[in-house]
Amino acid sequence: MRIRATVAAVSGALVLSAVAAPLALADDSRVPAELSAASEAAHAATGKSAYATAEDGLPYALDATFSNVKVNNGSNIKVGTTNVVNVPVSFTLTHAADVDIHASDFFAGVELYRGESFENSIWWFDSNDATCTDTSATAASCKATVAIDPYLLLNEDAGAWKAAAFAVAFNGEDPENPVLDNVGVAVKDKTNSFNLQRYSKLTVNASPEPVKKGATITVTGKLTRASWDSNTYAGMPSGQSVVLQFRKKGTTTYSNVKGIKTTTGGALKTTVTASADGYYRFTYAGITSTAPVSAAGDFIDVQ
Repeated sequence: MRIRATVAAVSGALVLSAVAAPLALADDSRVPAELSAASEAAHAATGKSAYATAEDGLPYALDATFSNVKVNNGSNIKVGTTNVVNVPVSFTLTHAADVDIHASDFFAGVELYRGESFENSIWWFDSNDATCTDTSATAASCKATVAIDPYLLLNEDAGAWKAAAFAVAFNGEDPENPVLDNVGVAVKDKTNSFNLQRYSKLTVNASPEPVKKGATITVTGKLTRASWDSNTYAGMPSGQSVVLQFRKKGTTTYSNVKGIKTTTGGALKTTVTASADGYYRFTYAGITSTAPVSAAGDFIDVQ
């Protein structure tokens, strides 16, 4: 299990950068993700009194709220084995008139996390600093991106995730402790729920080609998914439900033919009777941990 590390001190030069404390890892030898100082300050404030001040040694409440938080346009997030996935996030930020959201010491963003809460997350990815466009004197429309690198994931990370929005105003003057001295923090948790899914692939082959009408067609294929443990694609376990579909030549819609299940290594095999020229494909509805997928249709010439 990965546990969030505590930032003891962050220099002023790094306060607004997205580089800060490394994660404390157990059972994971990969290079850890990095956490923004803004998110770390927000975590430091979560669960504390909303009216704590610098004199208490804690961040004070920032007069800002969040609404209309969107993650990946409302869709689950699919991650393969090599490409970094840039997830769009957006939100409306409402703030007091005296809060300058365009100041150099202000940071707003979204964190995608797995765990009980924003404060007690076990794995997470922070967005970059959001770009906010004023819609009034006290409101702004904000957009950011969360970069998810599959190299930083394990297969156990697939499944249900959450999101939280946060804003931090860094206005401390103590160079030895800039994170906790006069840092204003606002957090909204949770804002969204979604699935972080392993990308899947599906193949299909219908044979023989050509085939006589009324003869038997054998349709084979394989269902695989990204393994974040090995950064390769591996066959799905036996028993996954897949549907064979057919689209007649000259039409645009596939119709269900029959349901079958994967065997060892994600293998698929079934038979049908040849009736007309058209395309066969397999389609998989997906599960919480694994993204849905449909194979490209394989044309069969019926004579």
